[in-house]
Amino acid sequence: MNTRKQKWIILILAVLFICAITAGFLPEMKENAKMSPSKDYIAVIRIDGAIYGGPQSDSVFTASTGAASEQIMYEMEQARKDNRVKAVLLRINSPGGSTGATQEIAEEMDKIKSSGKPIIISMGDMCASAETESPSKGDYVFANPATLTGSIGVYMDYTNMEELMNKLGIKNQKIKSGAHKDILSMYRPMTEEETSMIQKMVDDIYFQFIKTVADGRHMELEKVKSFADGRILTGQQAMDLGLVDAMGNYYDALNYAAGRVGIEGEDIPIKKYAYGKSLRNILNGEADSFFKTISQHIALEVLGVMSQEQVPAVR
Repeated sequence: MNTRKQKWIILILAVLFICAITAGFLPEMKENAKMSPSKDYIAVIRIDGAIYGGPQSDSVFTASTGAASEQIMYEMEQARKDNRVKAVLLRINSPGGSTGATQEIAEEMDKIKSSGKPIIISMGDMCASAETESPSKGDYVFANPATLTGSIGVYMDYTNMEELMNKLGIKNQKIKSGAHKDILSMYRPMTEEETSMIQKMVDDIYFQFIKTVADGRHMELEKVKSFADGRILTGQQAMDLGLVDAMGNYYDALNYAAGRVGIEGEDIPIKKYAYGKSLRNILNGEADSFFKTISQHIALEVLGVMSQEQVPAVR
């Protein structure tokens, strides 16, 4: 392949790369373009996938799957500070995730409510386990009849491979600073004392969990306990138990949010916040990625195509 053909191929790849990045911003650009500079709007925040603590990856190629707590908290903070936001619609499609990360998000929800802005919840396919905490913080909760929710509970597990290791003639030895430093190690069974310690941790987290649900949904703690045994519920069952207020989809929730704060019209203006999705942040996020090296190489080659200098081909 001659040098001229190689350069054209690299140029085409570079153009496709830029188009792919631009396409990622088009939906948000279209949504923002609909908004009048003087109108109020509804902030829409999404929780898609399992929740984990920490930031969302800025990399196009190495983006983490799931919902990053810092991303969601950032969007909630922006919605709270934005004077044109009159209500927040939280759209959830999550199987659960980190309890600590969920508590961080719940704290930001409390701040939004304290600022006088209602939070409307829209459950998608799933809103279960740790993520049942967020709806309990909402002012009004929508779900679909077949939404999977509930699964309220806490567990910690570990695998004991001691017998298998013995059969294979493999021994694991540790030098540790304390008796419990290797608790939950797969190479030995837990002692009765350690089992008791872990159970107390689970019980403590479980109590925090059900108390949040009980307080948020204005229920007696004992009532929450009666179904907070890990069972999975449909959206309809959750409404019968008092965890959901109405059946409805995303647009039902959006229309309700708009009506609640006096925003009229068929085309309800919404606002979405992008954290870590600017072109600068995306490119910065490639710094530790193999694909960053490739993109830099493509950029250099493109500059070479546009220049008048001829680079000799190596054959």
